[in-house]
Amino acid sequence: MSSNLLIVESPAKAKTINKYLGKDFVVMASYGHVRDLVPRDGAVDPADDFAVAYELIDKNARHIEAITKAMRKADAIYLATDLDREGEAISWHVYEILKERGVIDGKPVHRVVFGEITPRAIKEAVANPREISMDLVNAQQARRALDYLVGFNLSPLLWKKVRRGLSAGRVQTPALRMIVEREEEIERFEPREYWTIEADLQKDDQPFASKLIEYQGRKLEQFDIASEDQATAIRKELIAAAGGQLEIADLTTRQRKRRPPPPFITSTLQQEAVTKLRFSASKAMRVAQQLYEGIDIGGQTQGLITYMRTDSVSLSGEAMDDLRALIAADYGPEKLPERPNFYKTKSKSAQEAHEAIRPTVAANRPDKLKAHLSSDQYRLYVLIWNRTVACQMKPALFNIVSATMACGEGNNFRASGSTVIDPGYLVVYEEGRKDKSAPPKLPPLEKGERVDLTEIRSEQHFTEPPPRYSEASLVKALEEHGIGRPSTYAAIIATLLNREYVELEKRRFAPTDVGRVVSKFLGEHFSRYVDYDFTARMEDALDAISRGEREWVPLMHQFWEPFSALVKDKEESVTRADVMQGRELGTDPESGRPMSVRMGRYGPYVQIGTKDDDEKPRFAGLRPGQKMDLITLDEALELFKLPRELGETADGESVSANIGRYGPYVKYGPKSFVSINPPDDPYTISLERALELVAEKKKADAERLIKSFDGSEIEILRGRYGPYVTDGKKNGRIPKDREPESLSLEECQEIIAAAPARRKRGRKKGGGRKSA
Repeated sequence: MSSNLLIVESPAKAKTINKYLGKDFVVMASYGHVRDLVPRDGAVDPADDFAVAYELIDKNARHIEAITKAMRKADAIYLATDLDREGEAISWHVYEILKERGVIDGKPVHRVVFGEITPRAIKEAVANPREISMDLVNAQQARRALDYLVGFNLSPLLWKKVRRGLSAGRVQTPALRMIVEREEEIERFEPREYWTIEADLQKDDQPFASKLIEYQGRKLEQFDIASEDQATAIRKELIAAAGGQLEIADLTTRQRKRRPPPPFITSTLQQEAVTKLRFSASKAMRVAQQLYEGIDIGGQTQGLITYMRTDSVSLSGEAMDDLRALIAADYGPEKLPERPNFYKTKSKSAQEAHEAIRPTVAANRPDKLKAHLSSDQYRLYVLIWNRTVACQMKPALFNIVSATMACGEGNNFRASGSTVIDPGYLVVYEEGRKDKSAPPKLPPLEKGERVDLTEIRSEQHFTEPPPRYSEASLVKALEEHGIGRPSTYAAIIATLLNREYVELEKRRFAPTDVGRVVSKFLGEHFSRYVDYDFTARMEDALDAISRGEREWVPLMHQFWEPFSALVKDKEESVTRADVMQGRELGTDPESGRPMSVRMGRYGPYVQIGTKDDDEKPRFAGLRPGQKMDLITLDEALELFKLPRELGETADGESVSANIGRYGPYVKYGPKSFVSINPPDDPYTISLERALELVAEKKKADAERLIKSFDGSEIEILRGRYGPYVTDGKKNGRIPKDREPESLSLEECQEIIAAAPARRKRGRKKGGGRKSA
């Protein structure tokens, strides 16, 4: 009988580790978190020093039962969940459950941590256990309690003031603010025109380009040449002064080193995976988790990378020795620096006890493992392996040449180029670029010589607004502002997308109208809590708790008392109208009533008139792609051209086009509808095209009908999942041993009577308050 029980989070990790420890251990998985806050108000009680109420997570109950049963037979337990706060908390929750069930009394409890899943690391961790760190547990409890209190108090407020189903988060809201502020900056941006003058030159059949940097003895600034007329006049003057050649007036040469980038931390891995592999941040973490937990390599399961949630750039001495040996053997001693390269983390809160993300074994070259990895696993492993090897190589050395070329008195062009003296680490890895394209290169030049002029060009430019955030740049911005921690970046992005606060357009984030309204409301009324510095200071405070430098309950009091008072004040003092205040567009030329754009329960809409008018207001929803902050009066007027009366069918049924709650449609007859799908448009669709859609719908309906009964609403229809019986209110399954055509009316009535009632759409009444 096995005397030791070892608990990890995932079954994949359990399977790997079980092979390393032998018959004295049973390795089981908790399948992630085992307890969470009860999903109702009161899970965190501020009146009782923020006492936290936990309950078992339903889907993991059977796994806990299995662990409990195994613990009754075991002599000791080893809690080997991940080495971060989340992992520490999972170990503590497992321990608390087993203690409550009375199966752990008097038995040794060991906490073991490891940064890689290799036989050496696992055995070393088991041989050197420690106790559960309550500092790490309390830091995680404080984070969870803070997020709960913010979500459970702000989200219902958003439901009342904006619309149902919205949520607010302590960390996601500042991230949303970043995206909204960037979009507003883009919208405010006014492009400014400027021109540049460039000379195309040639020496010994090698062309190169240069740029005008000095004109009439004065250094040119960006906007000094501001019009086409000015650029044309300068170009003509320079062509005349050049006489077909430019003289090398000055030549400087210098060497520059480019140091290799540090090994990956969580944020930089996500950024590079997004940039180079076109992964999402969440996909990068998911694939990294697979590489960490273990891959079957020829019958032996082994972890290929170290723990992927880290903010430390440190490498162990053993890892650096392995890397240096590999570099010397594979790339030559000349690529190896005299001493190992050491890197210093930029984050003051980085946990230096952790390592950077690296291959567990440097000798596991990607080409050796390719046959055992999926395409995504292989590509990410190549990225990690290359970056780790490169970080211990020599810097790249470049020769930088800068040539100043005279074009008459006081007019100078400049050309710069570089050549690689020693590629150093670039033979393995180049940061942030998909290709290792060669840097620009100049021909051999000498001071005083003249080079042939091919052409002088003037080029028009306009300043550009800052780009929208990509996943990579958003992760970088979150890290720079200290918002969130490595393990939270992917979750922040996923939440913003799932809540439809932002959308991806060409792999860049754009805020939706709902996202703008939520950001504006929280920014105006809860400015302190969406402030970047406040969020960063709170993260620092949580880090201090994890290090044992602060107590978590006083921090909670310090946060909760002013926050709860502000929530109560805003609930009473801010009306829905204040939050949803529309943007005035102008006046409807037909009625003379004001037009405005607003956010409603089902999305943004344009309104003609007000509720105080004698005539009821008219409403029209915005079209896909239209934005509340950008729509014009003319565009808004177009929305009221629906419904469009198109004409009649051959049977005399009226035909019209409109947009409803579920999208655009053609209506024919009193109650019949057919959807309009792109490229058709309800604003432009013709009667002929609408009749085609109606004919297709009638044909599909006829083919769908298997059997009907005179004098009854009951029909037998073909459905997506097979034939069924319906009376328009309930649907019933047809027995598998019966042919649908053979059913009688009485049999269909019996099937309908036994069928369950259709579930109503929308929110159930009662049932208490839902967890935000």
